[in-house]
Amino acid sequence: MFHIRQLIIATTLAALVLSLLGGFLEAQTVSTGTATAAPAAQDWPAFSGRRPAANIIVPQSRVYSRIPDTLLEITGVDATVAIVEQAATTSLIVTLRNRGGNRVEAELLLPVPDGAVVRGFTFQGAGADPVAELLPKDEARRIYEAIVARMRDPALLEFAGYNMVRTAVFPVEAGGTQKVKITYEHLLPAEGARIDYVLPRSATLGNVVPWNIKVTAKSATPLSTIYSPSHKLDSKRKSPNEIAAWTAGGATKEPGIFRLSCLRQKGSVTASLFAYPDHATGGGYFLLVAGLPPAPENADGQPAIKREVTLVIDRSGSMQGEKIDQVREAALQILAGLDDGEAFNIVDYSDHVHLWSTGPIVKTEGTMIAAREYLKTIKAKGGTNIHAALTEALACKPAEGMLPLVLFLTDGLPTVGNTSEEAIRDVAAKANPFERRIFTFGVGVDVNTPLLSKIADTSRAKATFVLPQEDVELKVAQVFKRLQGPVLAAPSIVADRVFDMIPAVLPDLFEDDQLVLTGRYRGDDPLRFRVAGNFLGEERAFSFTFGLDGASRLNGFVARLWASRQIGRLSDSIRQIGGEDGDPVAKESRIKELVDEVVRLSTEYGILTEYTAFLAQEGTDLSDQVAVFNVANDNFLRRAVAERSGLAGVNQDLNNVSQKSQSFLNGYNRYWDADMNAVTINTIQQVNDVAFYWRDNTWVDSRLVGSKKEAGRDRVIEFGSAEFHDLALRLAEQGRQGSIALKGDIKLIVDGETVLVRGVPEG
Repeated sequence: MFHIRQLIIATTLAALVLSLLGGFLEAQTVSTGTATAAPAAQDWPAFSGRRPAANIIVPQSRVYSRIPDTLLEITGVDATVAIVEQAATTSLIVTLRNRGGNRVEAELLLPVPDGAVVRGFTFQGAGADPVAELLPKDEARRIYEAIVARMRDPALLEFAGYNMVRTAVFPVEAGGTQKVKITYEHLLPAEGARIDYVLPRSATLGNVVPWNIKVTAKSATPLSTIYSPSHKLDSKRKSPNEIAAWTAGGATKEPGIFRLSCLRQKGSVTASLFAYPDHATGGGYFLLVAGLPPAPENADGQPAIKREVTLVIDRSGSMQGEKIDQVREAALQILAGLDDGEAFNIVDYSDHVHLWSTGPIVKTEGTMIAAREYLKTIKAKGGTNIHAALTEALACKPAEGMLPLVLFLTDGLPTVGNTSEEAIRDVAAKANPFERRIFTFGVGVDVNTPLLSKIADTSRAKATFVLPQEDVELKVAQVFKRLQGPVLAAPSIVADRVFDMIPAVLPDLFEDDQLVLTGRYRGDDPLRFRVAGNFLGEERAFSFTFGLDGASRLNGFVARLWASRQIGRLSDSIRQIGGEDGDPVAKESRIKELVDEVVRLSTEYGILTEYTAFLAQEGTDLSDQVAVFNVANDNFLRRAVAERSGLAGVNQDLNNVSQKSQSFLNGYNRYWDADMNAVTINTIQQVNDVAFYWRDNTWVDSRLVGSKKEAGRDRVIEFGSAEFHDLALRLAEQGRQGSIALKGDIKLIVDGETVLVRGVPEG
């Protein structure tokens, strides 16, 4: 028999629970995912009028057990979220495994947002009636604090500001698994066209339980886009009014609150703004996200903006064999993907350049047959004249009224003609009269990666690198697929009191694309933006005004994403200086200025790259600014400037391309090293809007990490004391309670005061 019970806890009962908390005895320890306990096994005090189960499951955190040697663990969480207008239904399936030899009992504690209502709770097998109760945030905080005090584990303090659902007790058989499903509903806040959804989760890097999150958003009005600043998503538009999204790849283990925003279409271009205040500068940081409607078609079924594609194919000797065959197949796929009435041309090069046609040719059945025959004749031999090939491809007059795209492939360094990196870059920047978008493809690792990246960046396009074990045909097809249905071409933006916008030059936007723009602002007055461009074949302008009343410290992701993009942009600038001709002394001076800013931003925000990863090392004295700068400068000169090809060149541009356009958080500071191995860093924690460094068994606030301040001058608060719980409540009111949920002593700034929280178990 299934039934649901919702309890609103009366003040008298809350007082009774509070009085029972004094019964908590000696400490126990908990490891991530799997519960362990000290030998003592006293009973838990009552929660909400009844004793808790021997094992308490908090999916966002871990398993807490009072029984020694319990081997109960969370193996995964599947979250399904259905958003209809402003109503969200969240279903969590928590999978548990009992690796022990005895049957155990457990219950679930689940942090939930304000206004949540429990709609369902079930589990496998026999047991007590599946009942769930909703506890208000005051009682939830008391229960969390009680568990923290007993288990000597601060992790639950992250959820001190949330309400809580508590379930009935359920069994987990010896050596078996148990699936627990709980469903709750709540109304979502809206700001203009934007609806925001939040799923509470721990920001602790050690919490590696995978969360597979699937979201479906529906609206009576068309949806413009769906966006997450916290996790990488894949998405699919099912209809104008419905979009499905899900966590992609490594995002299933990415820590932190899951945030999602839906933009309901409002006019032709829909935009919304998140703001993070910075009172020290009299302004703050912003993130503007904009979406487009699906591209409508003309009466003849053609896209409103047609495309002209120029395929530039490297046929040098190194392309012999499988490479040239794959490129030929990729070219055929692209031509097949063009709509009738769109145009194309083929340019192939080695020592010399050959144009299939002196100008673009409209796609018809006849021109397709001719193009296929021509592609069969292309043979690989000779050198690589990139300068001449690029010059010829950009000089042709494009088809009238079409968006001119170039897909430029090469598998080698320039060896024939003008081989100067700076001269080849200048072709894209200064000899592109028709503003063709140049999508570059580096095939293999014997390519000049910063050169290909710069050519693409200069022309509103992107660079793609095809590693030796990857399929050229597949990678080219993937890029071309994203170029379906141009909606807003050559966009420009003007804004008042806004600076340091990234990207500085807006990309073309295609069907189902979204624009994520970050920057800084001055003052407190509303921000005004004007976006202009070719919208579906017509010159249009769109104006947006956003008040800053919603600017909040809770939007810490805004400043962090801007800083990450800025670090990527500065790192790329250093890399590009390495390819310039001219006075080495002047180049070195420019590099030093950029390195200094990279180090400052990296230290403040805890955002590290391969050039600055040493900042996270225990032995690095961040107060010795000269030594820190020298190490970073040497890393940039040795890697970014000197290594421009090979695997050690490809990895750098993959990192930079990703970071310059980063639209979701990277809590682990993941990057590719010189051998293309994935690297993560766990000695820096990005919590709420602050970064913490692990130093001398203490997590140190990034605002203090470079300071020589004497520890004796800090205000010392002992873990678990009344003063500690007062601090937790104070931070929760600011949305920063995660700052004291780390394991190990914590040194941080609270309202301008330096506080040392001492005695926190390291776990």
